[in-house]
Amino acid sequence: MHTRRPHRRSRSRTAATLLAAAALLVSACSTGGSARSSAAAAGESAGAAGKSVVLAALPEATPSALASYYGQKLSWRNCGVVGFECATMRAPLDYASPEDGDVRLAVARKRATGPGKRLGSLLVNPGGPGGSAVGYLQSYAATGYPAPVRAQYDMVAVDPRGVARSEPVECLDGQDMDTYTQTDTTPDDSRETDALSDAYRKFAESCGANSPRLLRHVSTEEAARDMDVLRAVLGDERLTYVGASYGTFLGATYAGLFPDRAGRLVLDGAMDPSLPARQLNLDQTAGFETAFTAFAEDCVRQPDCPLGGSGTKPEQVGRNLKAFFDELDARPIPAGDADGRRLGESLATTGVIAAMYDQSAWPQLREALTAAMRENDGAGLLVLSDSYYERDADGTYSNLMSANAAVNCLDLPPAFDTPEQVREALPTFEKASPVFGEGLAWASLTCAYWPVAATGEPHRIEAKGAAPIVVVGTTRDPATPYRWSQSLARQLSSARLLTYDGDGHTAYGRGSDCIDSAINTYLLRGTPPSEGKRCS
Repeated sequence: MHTRRPHRRSRSRTAATLLAAAALLVSACSTGGSARSSAAAAGESAGAAGKSVVLAALPEATPSALASYYGQKLSWRNCGVVGFECATMRAPLDYASPEDGDVRLAVARKRATGPGKRLGSLLVNPGGPGGSAVGYLQSYAATGYPAPVRAQYDMVAVDPRGVARSEPVECLDGQDMDTYTQTDTTPDDSRETDALSDAYRKFAESCGANSPRLLRHVSTEEAARDMDVLRAVLGDERLTYVGASYGTFLGATYAGLFPDRAGRLVLDGAMDPSLPARQLNLDQTAGFETAFTAFAEDCVRQPDCPLGGSGTKPEQVGRNLKAFFDELDARPIPAGDADGRRLGESLATTGVIAAMYDQSAWPQLREALTAAMRENDGAGLLVLSDSYYERDADGTYSNLMSANAAVNCLDLPPAFDTPEQVREALPTFEKASPVFGEGLAWASLTCAYWPVAATGEPHRIEAKGAAPIVVVGTTRDPATPYRWSQSLARQLSSARLLTYDGDGHTAYGRGSDCIDSAINTYLLRGTPPSEGKRCS
């Protein structure tokens, strides 16, 4: 799945797709910058890598071959969005061979509003991989972050390489994407298994055909190195950063590569870089089950819950939903779609998962499920699914799914290599989530067909010498399980773990004054939360 923070102004894509999601959530360090430790280079197994391989810092001195990138001047222009400036920044396609050409990255900023002393630039990233940081800045962060933070920081974003406005990775067109997102992800026989494998293969081949130049150079490590170029170009001595979801892995990677340049970093809804792809996907599967249990407990207390009445246990609510999914698998229902799409099991499952990211979407989910289950109207669940995939009403998609797979499949070896391996693992995934386990296990097959071999592997990030880093974890986070935040906080040498005891994906700016106050104090004064601080 993809992992991206939801925000109130735009519910869209909170993660990559069930199919693209397939990939891995998190990525590992890529060989692009030769920053891995000698242990990694020696070729340790993935199982041991999580314990032994440590992301090594890059030399403090900027290589002369990169001087022109670090010394460039941005030409700011009007964005077409009131209050924002935009620019294009150059970065080397391959940091190991800068002479091979550039990638051009879209940058946007909104100047500090005052009052108060300007503290520099605050870079934000909503996650993904594949989420547009520029879009997030313009639609939410630069106007929705707490006013004291916006007063003293220039709010800045850069779309990572391969994402949105930064030379986007392109794969399938809109019509083919519609077909792809409707593919049955719970195959019942060999024919359906072959169809699913063919869908993943076609998707991967289209990415290779349409983005051959960039596909080998969209790793998380390269994106983190791009962030350091931007830091220098903006004139900041250290990077100040708020990353959510996958953005935490990007920020932690930055700290590991450049610990001496890591300033005030907030990593909200953290990823665990030490885990291999299959374990990441299994953990996230369990995370969605935890979130669904919370939804189920709330649903049966409401008068409009179509999955059970007062007193119905969450397990039964799950069985009721799974039975409905099975009905849709056999007989998709009308959804009032202009392009003729009907609501089948795959789109319905995606719609439900989309609502797990933010408990404020639960009423909408109840309404959509009621219409689908009692009135044979799939329109509401289709709306949720389309928001998750970032599909517009005209049938076009953002490049979220394409970029998500491109980064994930480069950052870690595949979770599974063959359909047979998935079938063997089904009991484990279904135990983790009786509702979602089967579909998420099959979604983990995506990278098996990727045209570019993975360059990363599981590893630890310690960032020795970095200033205090705040890691934020939500106890019932569906997409980035709380234990991932605990693990990352243990790995980082200077981390403080800030815990939100609650539901939903990420915590900052989502209604907890305790969380917001702790993070604002850190960003504005440099004072991290006290050890073991918990909020609710």
